[in-house]
Amino acid sequence: MVAGDHPEPGPGSLAAAMALGDVAAEVGDDDEVWVLLSGGASSLLAAPVNGVTPGELTTLYSLLLGSGLDITAMNRIRKRFSRWGAGRLARALAPARVRVFIVSDVIGDDLASIGSGPCVPDAATAADVRRMLEGARLWDRVPAAARRIVLASESGEMAETPKPGDEAFARVTLELIASNRLALEAAAKRAAALGLAPVVAETPLAGEASATGASVAATLVQNCGPGGNTQPAGARQCFIWGGETTVTLGETPPGLGGRCQELALAAARVLDGARPGVALLAAGTDGRDGPTDAAGAIVDGRTWRAVTESGRNPARDLAGHDAYRALDAAGALLKVGLTGTNVMDVVIGVV
Repeated sequence: MVAGDHPEPGPGSLAAAMALGDVAAEVGDDDEVWVLLSGGASSLLAAPVNGVTPGELTTLYSLLLGSGLDITAMNRIRKRFSRWGAGRLARALAPARVRVFIVSDVIGDDLASIGSGPCVPDAATAADVRRMLEGARLWDRVPAAARRIVLASESGEMAETPKPGDEAFARVTLELIASNRLALEAAAKRAAALGLAPVVAETPLAGEASATGASVAATLVQNCGPGGNTQPAGARQCFIWGGETTVTLGETPPGLGGRCQELALAAARVLDGARPGVALLAAGTDGRDGPTDAAGAIVDGRTWRAVTESGRNPARDLAGHDAYRALDAAGALLKVGLTGTNVMDVVIGVV
């Protein structure tokens, strides 16, 4: 067992990638290999491809994490520069039989994106990666070594990543064993057992965390908020969303927080003054939101005012991506410890 680093790769990630290489080297042609893969592996197992240093890989990951790109787009780029991403682990294990059991942390359960697809073909070309970086205004900001690799692959000077049809995948099978949808179904079942009528959103949460927080809070206000009590007397509803939002950072160094905390603080502004009985939870299923010790937060109609009364400016904290300190001042942070799994985020609103 080797503990890697997350959300940005570090010495532990490099050690984990090296240990995986040692194991792969021992696999024989007639062996059967079980790969247990979950979200976070993109960073936890990150070692650079030849031509990129570990420091440059960490810089690249950091830029992508603050870019506002969703996880699928991020991983299409990250896997290009990661030793085991983009099907390269399958190539190292071939021709052994490989059975991959996957816990999904991406919207739509795209198997090529989860953990940067170590045992799945990479359909994206180098030209696709360049266009994505240009579209995110990152092409001129990523390390020069990364640009050289993309251009060399695009020109044919360097080999492309393993593509669909590559014989490396001939004996690979993939099975999805856990996902965000299964988590939402479990939450709905528990809500019903508690006497709450569950309403599970069909559309996954995505986009900017602050805008999403305002939107989901508006749903709660519309159903049972100030000025609009649209539900029958005594009705108790539980609105359940799942997915993964993003936070786009500016040039100014951000404060402390994560996407669930930013979503919750934005929701608190909309819920400000809502009557008792209306509350919202936003949390990462892995128990850790961003680089903090909180999974997320629980907010209601008193949270925004509590932040203000503590002497902080919640609007400024929200704009500066400093949701952790604002929510901590209001006693709203949710700290449950690491859960040992990761199927994206859940947002639960109770009315």
